[in-house]
Amino acid sequence: MNSFTKEELLDLIKKATAGDKPSLETVLLSVQDLVFNLSLRMLGTFPDAEDASQDILLKVMTHLSSFRGESSFSTWVFRIAVNHLKDYKKHMFAQFPLSFEFYGDDIQNARTEDAPDMTQNVEKEVLAEELKLSCTNVMLQCLDTESRCIFILGTMFRLDSRMAGEILGITPEAYRQRLSRVRKKMADFLTEYCGEYGNGKCHCADRVNYAIQNHRIHPAQLYFQTAVPARVMLDVKEAMEEIDALSQEFSFCKTYQSPENLKKFIDEFLHGTTFSVVGNS
Repeated sequence: MNSFTKEELLDLIKKATAGDKPSLETVLLSVQDLVFNLSLRMLGTFPDAEDASQDILLKVMTHLSSFRGESSFSTWVFRIAVNHLKDYKKHMFAQFPLSFEFYGDDIQNARTEDAPDMTQNVEKEVLAEELKLSCTNVMLQCLDTESRCIFILGTMFRLDSRMAGEILGITPEAYRQRLSRVRKKMADFLTEYCGEYGNGKCHCADRVNYAIQNHRIHPAQLYFQTAVPARVMLDVKEAMEEIDALSQEFSFCKTYQSPENLKKFIDEFLHGTTFSVVGNS
C-alpha cells in the first residue's frame, strides 16, 4: 500500500468522493495489490482472483464515502475484501473443494510415471517452479474458509492480532489461538508430504507432466512465473508480531503485483461511460 499520512489519505478520499477521478484512481491503485493478493490466496487461481478483485475494488469505490478514518484504511479495505471473499462462490474450488486427505492421497498414490511428456518444449525447471508456487497456493484451499483467511492474514500479511481480530470480528486472543493451530496444521502437512518445504517424497520436478495432464498448470500460461513480486505495504506495519515459532516454515507466501488486466479495469471503469460520482452511491 502506498505510504500516505492519515491527513493526505483523508484528503484524497474527500476529493474522490466529490467526483475527482485522479484522486479516486490514486486511492484504488494504492490498495489493488493488497486486494489481489488476498483474493489469490483465498481463491487459489489467478483468473478467479482477478474477477473477485474487480468486485472488491468496486465495493471499495462505492462505499468510500462511508470511510471516516476511525480505523486504518487498510483495515477498512481488508474488512470489505474478507466479507466478500468469505461468501464468494464463483471460484473453481467452490465447485471442486479440496481436503488435506485428498491432497495427501494424491501425493502418495498418483501414478506420475505414467503421464506422457506434455511440457511443450518449456524447460522442466521452469514448469517445476510454476507447480511449486501453484501447489502451495492451492494447498490453502484444503483449509475451511475461516481458517484460510486467518492463516493468510497472519502469515502472509503478518497482521497483528488486534487488527486481524477487528477484521474478522473475533478477539485478539481467539485469533492468536486459531492462527497457531492452523499454522501447525499446514506445517505438519508440508513436513509429511512435501519434499520442497518438508521431509516428504513429493518433488515438483517429478510431477510436472502429471500436473499438466490434470490441468493444474499450463505450459502456455505460467501465471506465477510471469507475475512480478511485490511488497504489500500496510499502514500498520509497525504493529507486526510473531505468533509462534513456525513463521519461517511458510516462505512460499510471496506477494505479487496486480495483473495488468486489473489496472486496465480500473482505468477503463473510471474513464468509461458507466462511471458515476462515488459520493452519490
